[in-house]
Amino acid sequence: TRESLKGTQLKYNLHVAEDGMEAMGFLRREGKHIGVPRPDVILLDLKLPRKDGHEVLREIKEDQILKRIPVVVYTTSQDERDILKAYNHYASCYVVKPMDLNQILEVAKWLENWLKVVKLPK
Repeated sequence: TRESLKGTQLKYNLHVAEDGMEAMGFLRREGKHIGVPRPDVILLDLKLPRKDGHEVLREIKEDQILKRIPVVVYTTSQDERDILKAYNHYASCYVVKPMDLNQILEVAKWLENWLKVVKLPK
């Protein structure tokens, strides 16, 4: 993800969480994450250790402070159950991670274009 975003004109600060527990700590600004900026958009993999992406998404959307942050599920799963579950927990969109480098770059360009046209909450 980091490498593919370098090929875009997006102005971003990318923060990567190693697992779902760290992701929620970052989003809630807990522990070592006190004072970090809140993200404008979240790219969420479903296959996270310690707390999976579905649980992270559910917690984000139940949190009064975090629930308005758009969440793009960006994962390798093409399972219809994962797709339905993500949308049932109010994912903004669901993107299957491609395996091919050119397709990865296309997804990065798509994200760049999407962020140019959507109106995000402040």
